[in-house]
Amino acid sequence: MTYRANDQRYDNMTYNRSGRSGLKLPAISLGLWHNFGGIDAYENGRAMVRRAFDLGITHFDLANNYGPPPGSAEENFGRMLKHDLAPYRDELIVSTKAGYYMWQGPYGEWGSKKYLVSSLDQSLKRMGLDYVDIFYHHRPDPDTPLEETMAALDLVVRQGKALYIGLSNYSPEQTREASRILKGLGTPCLIHQPSYSMMNRWIENGLQDVLDEEGIGSIVFSPLSQGILTDRYLNGITADSRAAGPSVFLKPEGINEETLGKVRKLNDLAAERGQKLSQMALAWVLRGGRVTSALIGASKASQIEDAAGAVSNLAFTDEELARIDAILG
Repeated sequence: MTYRANDQRYDNMTYNRSGRSGLKLPAISLGLWHNFGGIDAYENGRAMVRRAFDLGITHFDLANNYGPPPGSAEENFGRMLKHDLAPYRDELIVSTKAGYYMWQGPYGEWGSKKYLVSSLDQSLKRMGLDYVDIFYHHRPDPDTPLEETMAALDLVVRQGKALYIGLSNYSPEQTREASRILKGLGTPCLIHQPSYSMMNRWIENGLQDVLDEEGIGSIVFSPLSQGILTDRYLNGITADSRAAGPSVFLKPEGINEETLGKVRKLNDLAAERGQKLSQMALAWVLRGGRVTSALIGASKASQIEDAAGAVSNLAFTDEELARIDAILG
């Protein structure tokens, strides 16, 4: 059956301008970090992507190594584009990244021009695209000159392989210097992708100020602290939860009774606001307009529906913010 997007898809989603640019992003974006790879059920991933777009989520975030196996999330997303979303390509923001290990040999990771250009070429082939909307350097490279890495980002824009470029996991100082270089090249940095949540506030210690000063937007990953800031663990760690699973990579850090006690108090506050805990946590990172978009992961369509519902109540009173700070202490 041919997919037709919901005609009302733009009615309820909020769109925020990314820094000092012409681009607006949905307040909630969908990341394909997990649950969209070759080991996952393709039709479930397809259903999630379609549901996200029907809810006005126009931004889909990938990276070369997403899977597993690496590359398979891009391949699967390429199939979804071809079969479902091709008529809507100009309504979509598709991003990918390079920086982490992807292939053998000296050119398969980090920040050289050789690696970044080659990786993006591979990503475009996997997704069946002529260009991505945003191409990120996924992590700083301590050995490659920053000028070379930024020149590679500038190059792929000039080649028409990316419309905008971004940074991920860069410190405030690295971000400021990268921004200076990119402005000099004529391809300003559009966006920064850091981790951020109620329980992980490192970007408040300098990075957000740099982004404001440089006119760079932000899209934050792990806004739900890998599932801690949901109702998943309110009754402890269940046998079917991520925390009980075999993957160290996916295991949320710091789950203990003290943390769960704080989560239960946050859940009570969310209920008073008429929200689920996950919705309040997303609203919290978006509060005040300093974050452009919150990047969510999902394993089923209902989680995307919950996340999209967060935009209906993004305001906090001073008392509510104070209570959150007191709970997390």
